[in-house]
Amino acid sequence: MTTATAFVESCVETVADSAVAVERRARHRPRAGKLLELLAGKKNILVTTHQHPDPDALASGLALCHLLAAKLKGPRIGMSIKGRIGGGINEMFVRLSNLKLLPWDDEALKEFDAIVLLDTQPMFAFSPLPPAVTPLAVIDHHRGKSRKALSNCEFCDVRTDVGATSSIVFSYFMELDVPIKGDLAATLLYAIETDLAGAAGTPGELDQIALSSLTLMADPRRLYQMRYVDLPQGYYLAYATGLANAHYWEPTGNGTPNNGAVLSHLESIDSMEQPAVIADFLLRFDKVQWALVTAVHENKLVLSIRTSSNKLSAADMARKLLRQIGEGGGHKTKAGGFIKLETGSAAEVDRYREMLRRRYLRALNIKGHRGQRLVPNFPKP
Repeated sequence: MTTATAFVESCVETVADSAVAVERRARHRPRAGKLLELLAGKKNILVTTHQHPDPDALASGLALCHLLAAKLKGPRIGMSIKGRIGGGINEMFVRLSNLKLLPWDDEALKEFDAIVLLDTQPMFAFSPLPPAVTPLAVIDHHRGKSRKALSNCEFCDVRTDVGATSSIVFSYFMELDVPIKGDLAATLLYAIETDLAGAAGTPGELDQIALSSLTLMADPRRLYQMRYVDLPQGYYLAYATGLANAHYWEPTGNGTPNNGAVLSHLESIDSMEQPAVIADFLLRFDKVQWALVTAVHENKLVLSIRTSSNKLSAADMARKLLRQIGEGGGHKTKAGGFIKLETGSAAEVDRYREMLRRRYLRALNIKGHRGQRLVPNFPKP
């Protein structure tokens, strides 16, 4: 063993011990060992996550499948996603991570004797499970709507102080002393990075430990491929439209110093990840603490919210915006949701967008002046 290799392994052991220490300090939270006990004797296990999954959802599911395969003897363990994975970053991420997915079938859910739900919760807007189907385990980092939704769940590990579900699954590897291979480490690292990306990123203690550890473990070639994927033309059209339609309101000085806001509209999009990517980008504008981006996807008006403000959470903003007209949620700095469209006409979309604009500005106590174009004279795409 070379001196450099020994040094790296020593660093990995140190951060792994730190991850386990974080686990032990967290009171009344389930451990990976308990999950294994509940899954012992199961014959057919399904791992799944929310519809339109992002890298954190995909990577945490992939990693959990690896972990369960390493620790459980006998059961079939598969991962399935309900709905289409949109083209762009997420689609390429699936290819690079070698993620093998089972076809989704609502009727086939009864064939599984255990379902593990990651990065979402039952009754969330994009949960893949019908109301009558209860998962055995829920692992997530989003704020739930109510404790009642999880009352029938035998294993519930929801940590709103953690920035990515992949960080929670990483801690299970550390707790059970299961090694993480370079390709999987790169997948988890990239997933955590993207979920914490932008001005809205808020890494917790466990996230920081996971990032430090996985950086030492990750295959650098695979990580590079994930960070710099080729993008379809639709992404550049989304950026052009997002900039052309962006308006902002500076802090008003009325006792609400963290209410600078930017708002933009995309047209019809081919990937659900695009509004989130544009919102992350717009939040980096130095005069705002809030970003809201809407877009039309299939028969829905979808929205993404980002904030760096400590006055109001993005999840609370989503609830204010979508009250009685749509569904949504999230956590402190990031949130999203949708409104179902009846006709999908331009008039209907414009009506909802204007309603969202008014609610957005009212929630931030912005009054009395019109927004400014973020990029003056930007040509319409």
